[in-house]
Amino acid sequence: MKNLMLKIPAVVLFAILTMLSCKSAQSNDPADMPKDISERPADESSQKYDEAQLDKLKASIEAMVAKEKCTNAADWAFSPIGTKACGGPVSYIAYPKKSDATILPKIEEYTQKMSEFNKKYSITSDCMMPAEPSGVKCQAEKAVLIYP
Repeated sequence: MKNLMLKIPAVVLFAILTMLSCKSAQSNDPADMPKDISERPADESSQKYDEAQLDKLKASIEAMVAKEKCTNAADWAFSPIGTKACGGPVSYIAYPKKSDATILPKIEEYTQKMSEFNKKYSITSDCMMPAEPSGVKCQAEKAVLIYP
């Protein structure tokens, strides 16, 4: 009986120590939490990563244009943007002439990077040439390309 009484507290003590040692440390620090898969860096040598970089660059160009209000069409111009795999632009974009020095280098960078992307991943395209606009007009304070 005496041996049984000594074994019960030892078993209880062992069980308590096991439970305490298995308890995970709680942390409220977001840096300690696992990252959402969408926040993880993509493989920098992947086509999806390169495409995302192109999309970011194009979005920054479009944001630069969008922040300008179009009140006088004479203050606006247009430029080809992007490049198809078989040559020629993907489309055209209107931009404020006063921003030539900042927007045109970005457009050229985007076009060059798209060309490199097309070669790197052997991209094919429809080879259809988009119509070139004849000008720009202002509509609801937005620049709109005019097509013949």
